[in-house]
Order: sequence, then C-alpha cells, then structure tokens
Amino acid sequence: MRRTLAVLFAALLPIVAHADIPKIGDQAPDFALQALDGATVRLSELTPSGPVVLVVLRGWPGYQCPVCDRQVQDYISSLAGFAEAKARVLFVYPGPAADLKAHAEEFRSWKGRQWPGDFLYVLDPDYRMINAYGLRWEAPKETAYPSTFVLGPKGIVRFAKTSRTHGDRSKAADVIAELKAAAGR
Repeated sequence: MRRTLAVLFAALLPIVAHADIPKIGDQAPDFALQALDGATVRLSELTPSGPVVLVVLRGWPGYQCPVCDRQVQDYISSLAGFAEAKARVLFVYPGPAADLKAHAEEFRSWKGRQWPGDFLYVLDPDYRMINAYGLRWEAPKETAYPSTFVLGPKGIVRFAKTSRTHGDRSKAADVIAELKAAAGR
C-alpha cells in the first residue's frame, strides 16, 4: 500500500510542480487558504463581488524580504485607489509550514506597519496555491516568484506580472491604472 501511494505521489508531483503561471485571459485556479485569525479565504468567493488583486509575496525564505516590505508599503499607501476601484487586495505569504504563522505575524507588523482591514492576508504553508499557479521558486532561500494578478468577477486574469528576481514588482499605481482601465471597458 505504501509503495502504491509513493508511486502515485511521484506520478502526480510533476503535474503540480510544473503548472503554468496564469496568463491574461486564463481562469485563475481557485484556492482556499487561512488568514492569520484562522478564517478560510476562498478565491472563488471573492471574485464575484468585484476585481481581486492577488499579490504573491516571497513569504518566509528564511528572513523577512525587504523588497516585499516595500511593495506592501506601496500598496498600503495606495489604499484609496484600490477602494475607489472597488478591488479586494489579497496577499499570499508562502513558506515552510514550521513557524510560518509566527513569521507572517511578524511581517504584518514589521517596522510598525498598520495593515488595512480591507486587505486580506493569507498563509500558504504547504505551497499548494504556489504550486497550482506555477510560482514555486526552487532555489536555496527562496519560496515563490513574486507575482501580481488582477482577476475579474469570474476569476479571469486581466493583468499578470511575475518577477523571476527579487525586484521588478508590480507597483500599486500600475495595478490601479489597470483596474480603472478594466472598469472603463
């Protein structure tokens, strides 16, 4: 029985590990992840009420990412623009399951940051979402490729940007401009 499960797992692993990163026009894979308070956040329950900005952080690669910090601060300072666009902003914090919640809580309040109640912040401790989106960064001290997606009401990708480095993140102003352009279509 164990051998059968091991063979089955080995057969399925390449399918999960080699998922394609969603592109504009694709249906975003659904997922359900937990917030720090233990509440389950399901993507398919967010998209019907308006656009969702899905931001994948590097999470916990063994330290708090300073580039993630700058990106989150940029989004927080642009809260009014996201509110005007009636968009939900959802941050995904991936990493090894051990102590991930504690690291995520530290990041949420890092440097005295005040996290807006309108922004959702979830954990991906087993990389299930990261793997389903093809974003697993398989290198030492890495977790996920930083990415931003704007999803329409049916979960269709309207904007997608994935960085293969630590930098080159989506700026809040660019995402808000995309949200406004999509609303005018």
